[in-house]
Amino acid sequence: MLKHSSPDTPPSELLAQLDSDGYVILPSLLPPRQVQAIKDALAPYLQRKLMGRNDFEGYDSERVYALLAKSPVFAELAAHPLVLDVCEAMLGPNFMLSACLAINSHPGENAQPLHFDDSFYKVPRPRPAYGVSAFWAIDAFTETNGATEIIPGSHTWGDEPPAGSDTFRETFMNGKHVAVVDHPGLEKVIMPAGSLMLTPGTLWHRGGANNSSGSRLAITPQYCVAWGRQMESMLLSVPPHVVAQYPERIQQLLGYSIHPPFMGHVNGMHPMRTLKAASV
Repeated sequence: MLKHSSPDTPPSELLAQLDSDGYVILPSLLPPRQVQAIKDALAPYLQRKLMGRNDFEGYDSERVYALLAKSPVFAELAAHPLVLDVCEAMLGPNFMLSACLAINSHPGENAQPLHFDDSFYKVPRPRPAYGVSAFWAIDAFTETNGATEIIPGSHTWGDEPPAGSDTFRETFMNGKHVAVVDHPGLEKVIMPAGSLMLTPGTLWHRGGANNSSGSRLAITPQYCVAWGRQMESMLLSVPPHVVAQYPERIQQLLGYSIHPPFMGHVNGMHPMRTLKAASV
């Protein structure tokens, strides 16, 4: 059974577990009112009109991207202080929000192919993580409703792909339907609504099969090193007039920042100056 940590666990202990096990689980971190506010904000986008386009996204799942363009409740989640502290320690200064999406898995959804989230940085493994992934359980993650499944310790593995991962390219890049292959090291992440799991971007995992009678809603903000390309182009996904209303820390996470000496400049200037000019 996967270990659960108390929300008041010292950061040094959380980082030590991330380093040794590749995950930390913090149950019931969000109060029920915040969980409900997130559900209310997502409701207009979860009408079963836009389902996944392949086995990776999930043909029986809904994915909602560009969340910070849709409601400030998602910005609050993406900038949770505990998460940012962990990211600062693991990724270094000026790290950015790489992606922020909701995943609503419906009954009948298959398990994903195994993958790790910062795999698009083509640097041989084993290596440091260039990303950190947060998994927020907006619905409870149960044994049967498609809870995320992880292989503890797999963040330290080398380049040899584990069983169940060789179908990733076929499903995501080529859109082919492939049989699910289980790995003996997989463990389900069982946690109540409002809980958080953090993993380094090098941890092998997958979304589980939903064999229940209800949906399972999660939000996953993902973060990357300052010099890495974001998965989602936040400068386009979140319109400047929306970004201008956010606190400066959120603006920095979206990419309105400079990584010394000058990565991220706009016409030789700090991007925040462009943002301010555009919002006048």
